[in-house]
Amino acid sequence: MSEHLVDRLVSLPKLAGIPREELVWLVDHGRFDVYEVGTVIGPKGKPIKKLWILLSGKVVIHVDRGAGPKLVTEWQTGDVTGMLPYSRMTGPPGDTYIEEKVEALDIEVKIFPEMIHHCPSFTAHTVHIMLDRARNFNTSDLQDEKMISLGKLSAGLAHELNNPASATVRDAKMLLKGLGSLDAASRAFGAANLTDDQIKKIEDMRVVCLDQSDRSLLSSIQKADHQDKISDWLIARRLDPDLAVTLADTFITIKQLDELASVIPAEALEISLKWIINRYTMHILAVEIEQATTQVHKVVNAVKKFTYMDNLAGKEFTDVESGIQDTLSVLIAKSKSKNANITLDIPENIPRVYGNGSDLNQVWFGVIDNALDAIPRNGNICIEARSVFKKVVVRIIDDGPGIPPDTVSRIFDPFFTTKSPGQGTGLGLDIARRLLQRYHGDISVQSSPGRTEFCVGLAVEKTN
Repeated sequence: MSEHLVDRLVSLPKLAGIPREELVWLVDHGRFDVYEVGTVIGPKGKPIKKLWILLSGKVVIHVDRGAGPKLVTEWQTGDVTGMLPYSRMTGPPGDTYIEEKVEALDIEVKIFPEMIHHCPSFTAHTVHIMLDRARNFNTSDLQDEKMISLGKLSAGLAHELNNPASATVRDAKMLLKGLGSLDAASRAFGAANLTDDQIKKIEDMRVVCLDQSDRSLLSSIQKADHQDKISDWLIARRLDPDLAVTLADTFITIKQLDELASVIPAEALEISLKWIINRYTMHILAVEIEQATTQVHKVVNAVKKFTYMDNLAGKEFTDVESGIQDTLSVLIAKSKSKNANITLDIPENIPRVYGNGSDLNQVWFGVIDNALDAIPRNGNICIEARSVFKKVVVRIIDDGPGIPPDTVSRIFDPFFTTKSPGQGTGLGLDIARRLLQRYHGDISVQSSPGRTEFCVGLAVEKTN
């Protein structure tokens, strides 16, 4: 049986280059085992005490980090999995189970010291596997966290885009409906045979109606009183009192109406007022559509800048303030929901920092999003940046309840979270730390009741 197992190991392409004598040692000190489909060989979070060399079958691991179970990796014939020499893994982030019936050679962790001594080539092989596995898990972690961040961002954007989009649709419908009234008013106005001076007076009055500078100065009671006065003015001249609703909205004065009535013949006064009202209404609708679509453009532009959608560059020099501003733009709905008071204290001459803009925005998003979760309604967040030697130091300070002392030391650990189930993955700060390490940056935290400060340090010049 032993020789047969050795021959099977030798025939595995993924173990090519491992001396036969080392494979013999592994067979002599290991155990052949068979695992049926569905068997969990590595429960989530529990220490793994074996290394498995797969002779046949498939092993998989799915991890749910808040975005639903996802296949992180799989191992098939010839792969080595389980606990590996020099690995600091405390336990898998998800259940490791058999997807296809497996035949495997099991090596107990307790004989690793002997294995390292007697099987140097195989040990080196497992070290490379461990590095590849760590890289794969890290990439998967980052991708999942980005998807979760995207979900949060999408929820906020849906609110920010829905209001202007709804306003645009509403105003566009009213604009189309009002075109018929404007056509009728224009035909009647053209048939009134007014002089050039009279037309100029009417045109001047239309311009006055479009002046919105004083609209916010009147209270609702004052506006109602103003409408009543205009209605009385219209009735006194046997004109349609319904015109008062829109005329009052323009804040045209009784004096200005008297001046118009002194120039325009009585039989053409109502025609002229209807033309002014229809032109005013169409103009206001067009302005509101422009404002709403401009807001949509601003939100979309903020998202493009936040994600660096138009920039595929890798590491680069990045402006700290613009990145934080873009992040605040995509978190605007959440900050409004908390009525948060967010202040920026960033000098104009702050140096640009070295790092990928999209990655750094992921850091700002994670830390500021956590701060918004922590603060009470009407809470405060202060974001300040300073140039310190060859670094830019960004401090994000909130007045939330603080992080308990027994928790603060674990805040950057993978999968550690203080949030309710389903509300956090425990990966955000770990990923922020790893992203910053790419650019020789760092992140730390200090917390006490009523004050939590995250401190991010970034290099201002490229480091080899």
